Amino acid sequence: MPQFNSTDTSNAKFYGKRVFTTTAIVDAAPFLWEKHWRRLTANAAKLDIDISEYLESEILEALALEIEKENLAAGRARITFSDESPSEIWGGRGERETSLSIITAASREIPKDFKLTISHHRVNTTSPLAGIKSCNYLEHLLAQDEAKRRGFHEAIRLNERGEVVSACMANVFWLSDGKLFTPSLRTGCLEGTTREFVLENLDCEEVEAGIEELDRPDAIFLTSAGIGVVAVAEFEKRAINKIDHPIKSLIPRKN
Repeated sequence: MPQFNSTDTSNAKFYGKRVFTTTAIVDAAPFLWEKHWRRLTANAAKLDIDISEYLESEILEALALEIEKENLAAGRARITFSDESPSEIWGGRGERETSLSIITAASREIPKDFKLTISHHRVNTTSPLAGIKSCNYLEHLLAQDEAKRRGFHEAIRLNERGEVVSACMANVFWLSDGKLFTPSLRTGCLEGTTREFVLENLDCEEVEAGIEELDRPDAIFLTSAGIGVVAVAEFEKRAINKIDHPIKSLIPRKN
């Protein structure tokens, strides 16, 4: 007879009530940690996940121990808070409970000639999860998988108004007539930590723009803690010149 679990009725298990962040590991330390922690705590509050028992200093200590155990000088780490409280919908009772997960891995491998397309799947700006880095990532994965089946590595997603939002798993920047642009948070894009760092250090305009703005860009860049900054080589099967721009060297990344 197959083994099964009939006791776990937690909100995390049943409904994916979790928040997470992925931070780059640079020189054996989390990069841009303050930004990650600020967003993580804000997102937990928005989803009513109680993380009050967890001290930032203790999490940093646990993360440092994990990095040391794995001898990870460069790579990435994911910190996840999960609401383990029993689901009231399934008759659950008991005190609120939150668990912490920390995992580490090497840096993601990035294709040399990165190919980008336009996703068929739209972002809903009215969703209560818009702009929150929750573990409800199935829609993101489905959009990316669909793009990969068409021979691309990633895809630009638009919102219901037809505005450029982001890639499936990364923020997006583009260069046009020498000026750098990125979608504003009003489009429903995630407030990425790498995105924020770029905005703090480079002259960039946040816009609500249609996909036509990417018809003939000078360059397109994708950013995230997992990939750093990636220059797109091809968009919708059109080659894009690889322009030397300060954004490419702003984020340290070692494989």
